[in-house]
This record gives sequence, structure tokens and C-alpha cells, in this order.
Amino acid sequence: MVSIARKNLFEDIPRFLVAQAGIMFAVSLVTIQTGIFNGVIRSTIVLVEGSRADIWVASKKMVHLELTEPLLYDSVRKTEEIEGVARAEGLNIGSARWSVPNGKLTVIKIFGFNPRKGLFVPGQLLKGKVANLSRQPYTVILDKSKLKSLGVSKIEDRAQIRSLPAKVAGITQDTQSIVASTYIFASLETANAYLSANISSRLDCKWILGDIKCINVYEKVDPDSKPEELKNKLPEPLSINDPILYVLVKAESDENLQQLKRRIEATIPESRAYTKQEMIHKIRTFWQRSTGIGFILGLGAVVGVIVGMVIVGQILYSSVSDHLKEFGTLKAMGASNKIIYGVIVEQALWMAILGYIPGMLLCWGLGTWTLVSQGIVILITPMTAVGVFGITVFMCVGSALFAIQKVSHVDPAIVFKA
Repeated sequence: MVSIARKNLFEDIPRFLVAQAGIMFAVSLVTIQTGIFNGVIRSTIVLVEGSRADIWVASKKMVHLELTEPLLYDSVRKTEEIEGVARAEGLNIGSARWSVPNGKLTVIKIFGFNPRKGLFVPGQLLKGKVANLSRQPYTVILDKSKLKSLGVSKIEDRAQIRSLPAKVAGITQDTQSIVASTYIFASLETANAYLSANISSRLDCKWILGDIKCINVYEKVDPDSKPEELKNKLPEPLSINDPILYVLVKAESDENLQQLKRRIEATIPESRAYTKQEMIHKIRTFWQRSTGIGFILGLGAVVGVIVGMVIVGQILYSSVSDHLKEFGTLKAMGASNKIIYGVIVEQALWMAILGYIPGMLLCWGLGTWTLVSQGIVILITPMTAVGVFGITVFMCVGSALFAIQKVSHVDPAIVFKA
């Protein structure tokens, strides 16, 4: 029976290629849509997942990583004094404008953290050192996928954030959320200076012999006023009343995290403490259930399956119609419907396998290209690959039912008709 299925499949090569193109389209669309969805969700949690903190302390009103109410910087000191806390550090997140000479303005998201404590990890560093952020003010780390859009290409390149200078001190990777503005990373002090800088002032800052020299021109009513040279404007340490968004906590070894969470929440007013896994779950749940991302991408995948089923169904139905006499001969020889149905299902399985393999290879190649060129992750996990194969088999075998309906009514007497 296998030889009959192969003969029917490869008898008409153009028809076979059309069918495989349809299956490849369906496989690619389902895989890419699913991969983009997985990549989007992963990108929103990658910084939390890569952190070395056991507990994240946030406001009770936190919605997701970038949408929450601030805490006071004094919360870091209070947290460090709690029994069971090995160390704690503050993390601040805010928006600003990035500009380069003769370049376009870009909205960025600044992550300010303590480079010396190491609880927050700004991705996998490719060039530079995290420690450089604390050694020199107004230095930043960028994700390599965003260098072109930010108008820089290497370490030591310079730009401006609001009215302050910015120098590239490191290049990292695998940090950027697909659904957010461009991420940059700086020390907590430098980030605070950027976020609180006067947007309306025009500040010209340069590195001279390793120091920052700034000329600031204030808007004044007197048209005859002249620029005023200021002393070096360096980032100042945060005060206890400065805002931060999170406190990252490293617990003592063998400490019960649930009990430690309760002690932290009792100490920090209006706060909520999450273990790393709870934080990841909260962020993932928001993007999966509270946005239309899953619906839109899922709708595209359903369209791909429908298109694939229509094409495969048409091809199999046409193939059965062209071989009705052969199937009638089998029936006249005493072949049961089960055997005849097996021929059609076998043909559908061959179509599924031969369409799935090149379709999946195409998706992997496309995923590699988008990651390198655009920084967009199309995450194809082994579970995704297995799931898509199951969908492909279901699609082809389900389409075979239309052809089976045709052959089930074949009269063996058709063999003797002219």
C-alpha cells in the first residue's frame, strides 16, 4: 500500500510542489507566529530572569516591570537591616531622550543600578566592564542590537541624554524587550542625573583630561545675558527621599524566602515582595492575558492552518478523483475500505513530513537572521517544534477526510465501464 501512496504522490510533480508549498506556508506561519509570541514574552522577563536577586521588592501597584509606583531610596537601607537579608540594592527605571550630533532623537529607557553589588545583571557583556559605570560618570552600556538606531557603533562613542553627555562604556546582548523603548544601563547615580536633568536647559559637556567640563546656558528674560560657566556637574549620590522603582534582595543562605517576604512587606510601607519566579510569572501573565499580542499572533497561526488545510484537501481530493478506477480495482479485488483509507492517510502523512522539514528549516534560518540584523527573537523551542509537527500532521490527515469521503462511495463496477 505504501508504494501506491508514493506513486500517487509523485506522479504529478507540479501538483506535488504546489501542495508542499502550501504546507510550508502553513508550517512557517504557525512557527513564526508562535516563535514571535514566545520571543516577546521571553524578552519582557529576560532581565528579571538573569538577575542574581532572590526577591524583588516593588510597589503594591506594580503592573509589570516598567509600570509601577516608585519607592523611596531609603527602602534599600531599611531592607538591608532586615534579618535574613545578605545585601540589597536599588533599581530605577525611567524614560529620557537620546540624541547624537546630526542624528534623530530617540526615546530610551534607562536602567539605573549599583554596578558594585551585582544583583542586577545587564545582559551578557560583549565589550567593556560593568565596573566602568561606577568609575566614570555619564557612561552607559548598550545592547548591540540597538547600536545602529542610537547612532553609535563602538565603545567610547558619545551622545547626549537630555542635557547631559553619555559615553558608551560597554556593549551587551540579550537584554532588549521587543515591546519597549531602547534599553540603556547606567549606574544608579548617573541614571538619576539623567532622569532629573533640566530638559529646557542647554548644557554643553565635554571630557577634558578625564573630567567632565560643562557650559550651561539658562533661558533668561534679559536678551543680553551671556553663557555662564559652571563648575563640574557630576552625578550626586541619591538621597533617602529620591525615588527608585525596585529593591533587589539577596537572601542569606538557607533563608525561608516566604518568611523573608513577609518581614520585608511589614518593614516597607505599601510594598509587595516577589521571589524571582513570582516576578517572572506576574510579568509573563500580564503580557499574555492583558494585551492583544497573543490574540493577534494566534489569529495569524489559525489563518496559516486553514490555508494549509484547504490546499492539502484540494490536492488529495483531486488525486483521488484522478485515480478512482485504481481504487475501484482494489475494491473489486476484495480490498477493504480500511486498506484504501490507509493509502490516502499514508499519502497525507508523506505530505506532512515533506512539507514540515523545509518549512521548519526556513523558520530557523529566518529566526537567526532577525536576531542578528534586528535583535528580534523568534524563539523556536523543542516543544514548539513538536507542537507544530503535530499541527501539520493533523492538518494533512484532517484534509484527507475530504478525499476519503469521495473514495468511500466508489462502486467497484466503475472498473468495467468504458
